[in-house]
Amino acid sequence: MVRNKLSQLGAFLLLAVLLSVSACGRPSRRGTSGTAAGPTPTQSPGRTTPSPTPTPSPGVWTPIGPKGGIILALAIDPRTPTTLYAGIVKPTGFFEITAGVFKSTDGGANWQAIGLTNLEVLALAIDPQTPTTLYAGTRGGGVYKSTDGGASWQAIGLIGYTVHALAIDPQTPTTLYAGIVTGYFEGTGGVYQSTDGGANWRAIGLTNRYVRALAIDPQRPTTLYAGTDGGVYKSTDGGASWRAINTTGLTNRDVWALAIDPQTPTTLYAGTRGGGVYKSTDGGARWQAINTGLTNLEVRALAIDPQTPTTLYAGTGSVVTGSGGVFRLVQAPGPTPMPSSR
Repeated sequence: MVRNKLSQLGAFLLLAVLLSVSACGRPSRRGTSGTAAGPTPTQSPGRTTPSPTPTPSPGVWTPIGPKGGIILALAIDPRTPTTLYAGIVKPTGFFEITAGVFKSTDGGANWQAIGLTNLEVLALAIDPQTPTTLYAGTRGGGVYKSTDGGASWQAIGLIGYTVHALAIDPQTPTTLYAGIVTGYFEGTGGVYQSTDGGANWRAIGLTNRYVRALAIDPQRPTTLYAGTDGGVYKSTDGGASWRAINTTGLTNRDVWALAIDPQTPTTLYAGTRGGGVYKSTDGGARWQAINTGLTNLEVRALAIDPQTPTTLYAGTGSVVTGSGGVFRLVQAPGPTPMPSSR
């Protein structure tokens, strides 16, 4: 396990103030080459403490582990849904922390560090056509790419940016979207797009918002959703224009995570700062909290089982206690009541 010492401990302690804003830096249109630090043949990748997996109750969130860390990102293999990836920051001792990408092959019961252990990973995305290809958004380090299931990584773009969100066009996987934040307190943000697999990027909208989450309609990829410090925004023209859609049931919330049902794209989920998880069944017009059993309402990541979309995962974490974990929700059949818009 690679442990980051005093300098990264200071960064971890600053999370209480800065986790939702980025490290300073200027954008780079093209990434740099080089493989990021990760487990080497002489290193033992870190493992989390195994957690017994409770039997889920319909409609109730169940903790599945890992314990003792802040879950910043989640992604599920579209072909093997028991394989999950997470971006985690966790204290491992006095003046020591562990960070990077972790992987579970048993539905979240056990986790192992697999790479980028010198970086804070804020976003993860998997190529839906080639699941061994992963992208990671990092704090101050831009976007990294792995083509071997996370064993090795290379910086590919947005160097100097803090990338809070990533989304891949499921029909054209070389088209990527990134939600970014720059500056500590008064920086800018926005949605960026790449049409060449992450080598080059351009700003396409919401440059006046801190964009912390992105989701893309799998059936109509020109429809995008963005989670920001001002709620949820929607674009129906590939990001050229945006409008707020959080007027009913999700007002005055910082939205840290978004997920979209791959089979019913009008069903959306939002993870919020201190408000837990919200659900919309009408494309984001109305939202309803679904927090039964969710003991940590600081929801920083969401992921949906692509083969069983009624199963939802939430990554949580408190910067005050330095603790969090992954929760799983198996939803009961039937519609979720939405609040009235009147």
